[in-house]
Amino acid sequence: MAISDKDFEHIRDYIYNLCGIYFPAVKKYFVESRLARRMEATGTTTHDEYHRLLNSARGTTELKFLMDEITTNETYFFRNPPQLAALETRLIPELVETKAKMGFRKLRIWSAASSSGEEAYTLAMVLLEKRSSLLKDWIIEIVGTDINETVLAQAREGVFNAYSVRNMPEPYRRKYFKEDSGRFMLSAEVKRLVTFNKLNLYEDSKMIFMKSFDIIFCANALIYFDQASKAKVVQHFYNNLQAYGYFFVGQSESLHGVNDKFKTVHFPGGFAYKK
Repeated sequence: MAISDKDFEHIRDYIYNLCGIYFPAVKKYFVESRLARRMEATGTTTHDEYHRLLNSARGTTELKFLMDEITTNETYFFRNPPQLAALETRLIPELVETKAKMGFRKLRIWSAASSSGEEAYTLAMVLLEKRSSLLKDWIIEIVGTDINETVLAQAREGVFNAYSVRNMPEPYRRKYFKEDSGRFMLSAEVKRLVTFNKLNLYEDSKMIFMKSFDIIFCANALIYFDQASKAKVVQHFYNNLQAYGYFFVGQSESLHGVNDKFKTVHFPGGFAYKK
């Protein structure tokens, strides 16, 4: 069923007010196709009826399924080699030195919009490779968050397909995975370093508790926010980052015109932000 401009605006505004994700008019077809699936599943026959369902007592349950439909979860292991190289050769040594001087031996990293966990687990493997040298006797804590509960369940399971591991260096694949019929099962050693939690990046009451991170990754998520919601989310990242920490976005993203409290730090093939 084609969605009217009025119904599209109602649903779009509902989603925006909930999580800050903004769908411009050119994305009307996308919203329409995703709503069609949920309308069929719920037995609703009009977009207005579905909108009323979202605002009813059943709305909380249905909202979970709607979020699963409208969020994009394209990810894979070792997705951004320049960022990982900077992390391994520059950031970890620098942070270890800084924190050691302060008497701390704990490293906290946040993978925001973590999807099915490939980024968070990539970071865990990179840090495990430093366990025998720089990070010996250090506590490593990696937190992955997403609004989509389905992909969070997949992340916790730690089982991936060939597409997810296609760019992974072979030594990592041999060391940290077991393959069975095209399925790649992650080792418990890696999984122990990462916890996954549901989090709406637009929800102030939850974001204020994501404190004291040394490094924050939020790749390819800000593109789904408009300028106002992007500024709100980025300010939370700023507040939750240590004074000496680093903030990464996707290589096609920028904080220009969003937040002027960060400064850009360049490294070969990419960049990061600091306070």
